[in-house]
Amino acid sequence: MWNEQFEATLRKHLPFLPDDEELRPELDLREFGLDSMGVIDLLVSLESEYSVHLSDDLLSMDTFATPGVLWAALAELQKTEERQ
Repeated sequence: MWNEQFEATLRKHLPFLPDDEELRPELDLREFGLDSMGVIDLLVSLESEYSVHLSDDLLSMDTFATPGVLWAALAELQKTEERQ
């Protein structure tokens, strides 16, 4: 599962997610307010906080569809960058 930093960052970009609602891996991020501009803001936040760069092939609404998919992409990117 993801770490607290990821959850805190993601929650900042979900204006319709109540504070007391669990952030589940399959949660539809668009339903809770993540629009195209929000994706850009979230992307910048994640790249800054995790010192990574999401490649063009990851810049799609599919990558930002659910917390589970987004965390998997970020975790894989971190592993790749650690090996370099």
